[in-house]
Amino acid sequence: MFAAKSDGRARTFRRGAVCWIAVAACAFAVAASAAEGPAVAQADLVAQAVAYEHGEGVPKDQLKAAALYCEAARDGDPEAQYSLGWMYANGRGVPRDDAVAASFFALAAAAGHAGAVKALGFVGEARGILPGCFHRPDPLPAPDATPSAADPFADLPGWKRKIADQVATLAPRYDVDTRLALAVITVESNFEPTARSTKDARGLMQLIPETAARFNVRDSFDVSDNVRGGLSYLRWLLAYYKGYIVLAAAAYNAGEAVVDRYQGIPPYPETREYVRQVLRLYGKTWHPFDPRIVKPASFLPASDKPL
Repeated sequence: MFAAKSDGRARTFRRGAVCWIAVAACAFAVAASAAEGPAVAQADLVAQAVAYEHGEGVPKDQLKAAALYCEAARDGDPEAQYSLGWMYANGRGVPRDDAVAASFFALAAAAGHAGAVKALGFVGEARGILPGCFHRPDPLPAPDATPSAADPFADLPGWKRKIADQVATLAPRYDVDTRLALAVITVESNFEPTARSTKDARGLMQLIPETAARFNVRDSFDVSDNVRGGLSYLRWLLAYYKGYIVLAAAAYNAGEAVVDRYQGIPPYPETREYVRQVLRLYGKTWHPFDPRIVKPASFLPASDKPL
């Protein structure tokens, strides 16, 4: 829809992005020299977003750029609001959505952003429709001191016990708590090895073909192969979400891209109920993780310890 942002804006923020990569203090020069406090933080976020949007000094990552723009936009930065509106208007890193674009342009225009005023003429009237990232995510729950006393897997029937014993053997190899793996299996398939969903998720841990391929699963209906793939995915999710069960479970159900977009549990009734059931069966909200596996999600706090 929009061929390019203004040359002046691009030059200014490219300089800011390069400065941020070289030394953090340079990013502050993008804002007015008298800016302090929140304005400085917003300028830093916008500079980072520009760098990721265009791949300047960092790998190009438009989804991450959108998340950074959204954080700054949420705090009232008109340049971030305009830039995020532009991304939604063109489907750059986010789904194309003129209604969302118009809402961001309207916010920026209200703050006097000339480009946003002009852009509103191309996307229609703003209706206040804003994505989940614009609303501050619910705080992550604190980890439970101890798991629930009652073990929901203590009295399984024989055929389920056989599967549970295999899981108990495999789970420690992937540094995943057996009880968490069994909770996921219960909610996903109720221990049915041949389960197959309408979305083509298969087997005990309901692996879609893309996830099966990602974790080298050859036969999703084979108990051992399926469990290995599911445990590999759980281990990755736990590292990516720094042990937060609510986020790992939500991503197992809806995908990590969706969780990242909403910076928390997405507002899907199915996913929220899924997380609730996994938490009830597992009895804890935090799980140890290996930080060497993957760089964590960018929206999480810096500390590796649970909140």
